[in-house]
Amino acid sequence: MKSRASLAEREHHWCLRINHWGERGFVRSYFAAVSRLGDGAAWYALMALILVVEGWEGLGASAHLAATGVAALFLYRRLKRWTRRARPCNADARIRAWVAPLDEFSFPSGHTLHAVAFSLVAIAHYPVLAWGLLPFTASIAASRVVLGVHYPSDVLAATAIGTALAALSIWIAPGIALFA
Repeated sequence: MKSRASLAEREHHWCLRINHWGERGFVRSYFAAVSRLGDGAAWYALMALILVVEGWEGLGASAHLAATGVAALFLYRRLKRWTRRARPCNADARIRAWVAPLDEFSFPSGHTLHAVAFSLVAIAHYPVLAWGLLPFTASIAASRVVLGVHYPSDVLAATAIGTALAALSIWIAPGIALFA
């Protein structure tokens, strides 16, 4: 079994390699735009679109997304304050932050946690959205490492936490018709 130091060194190495992809202008522009949309704009637009398209029938899905988002916000802020993991761009001068971080700490990735939770809840209500939301969510997750503001483990942990939060949210939400 690998030692903790060895695993951390390997993760740091991968973080450095992936961050160098941002040196390509088109790669950096794509991931910066995706990351910016993941700040919340895409999710607010999705909730509004559901209301416009579905009317009152979409209110439940939009409210479900909003409630999940609030829970995700509370959870990731608590975890960041508890873990206080330095961002890779702050831990190694060779790792460049291609965008300004929204807060001080790295673990977990709030963008990824929100993207996973929102996408899974939205897909539970509207399975047809999977074709667009899954690649978008994967791009948001990748963007955080490419842009130098998260380690791969921050993103993997946020994916697991977002999945668990979405599953819990779907399980406790009354009247949801999964994949109907």
